[in-house]
Amino acid sequence: MNELNINLSGMSLENPVIPASGTFGFGYEFSNWYDINILGSIALKSVTKKEKFGNPSPRVAECTGGMLNAIGLQNPGVEKFISEELPKLSKVFSKKVIASVAGFSVEEYVNVAGKLNDIPKIGLLEINLSCPNVKKDGVTFASCAKTVSFVCEEIKKTINKPIYVKLSPNVTDIVEIALAAKSSGADGLVLCNTLLGLVINTKTGKPIVSTGVAGFSGPAIKPIALRTVYQVYKNVDIPIIGSGGICTADDVIEFMSAGACAVEIGAQNLVDPCICKKIIDDLPTKMAEYNIKNLKEIIGRSHD
Repeated sequence: MNELNINLSGMSLENPVIPASGTFGFGYEFSNWYDINILGSIALKSVTKKEKFGNPSPRVAECTGGMLNAIGLQNPGVEKFISEELPKLSKVFSKKVIASVAGFSVEEYVNVAGKLNDIPKIGLLEINLSCPNVKKDGVTFASCAKTVSFVCEEIKKTINKPIYVKLSPNVTDIVEIALAAKSSGADGLVLCNTLLGLVINTKTGKPIVSTGVAGFSGPAIKPIALRTVYQVYKNVDIPIIGSGGICTADDVIEFMSAGACAVEIGAQNLVDPCICKKIIDDLPTKMAEYNIKNLKEIIGRSHD
């Protein structure tokens, strides 16, 4: 029998497939499509201290090989997330989840993480560092190793749940930033968030998305995301969740071969709401085809 189970810092998953934050809502919305309990876990939509309405429309644009989005972290705020969204999810999903923490100041990250720390339903925290730092002229937290270190250190002072830092590929040296996260207490990493992209309406000559530049995701970014996992695994010895352009069971095997312990499926959920189920169903067949007995055995095999 093929073994699909993996472990993320003490959080046991029956398989490595996790819908990515921001592409699967708060999870329960997808329970009408299939039994979401087949998922390894769910990375829930990022939450901030207070309710956020996000960016003005249009916020999404299709493009060759993927899509652009500038949703702007729309969410009900951490208090409503705890009191309303998590109970709805608990009715249809029995496993532990990954909560995504966002903020526009270090204090906000610490505050939100602290409120989520004692909730048993949450297995680990994903720290979304792609938010612009309002105290540093809008530069994203993930773009600077020192800032990443400071956020990690401050969060780890107040919580005991594992934290997985989600890094941006829009940097010069992602290994340097990954090392900074690890040295400051990060238990794992998520690689990687969206790239920056632009789509222009050829009739008007104006950007389609209201913010102009927006996050680019989809199949086209897979080689870049795979490269970040490969480079970081080689230099940083903490668990990695791979993300970026994953659409098939073969993609999952590629990311795990590069060094990922698990994967997050993002944009493809918006193309096919059943894609995670299809990948989970297909994994045993692909493992048999490639003579893989246990997925844990292939983690990082590209480096052997």
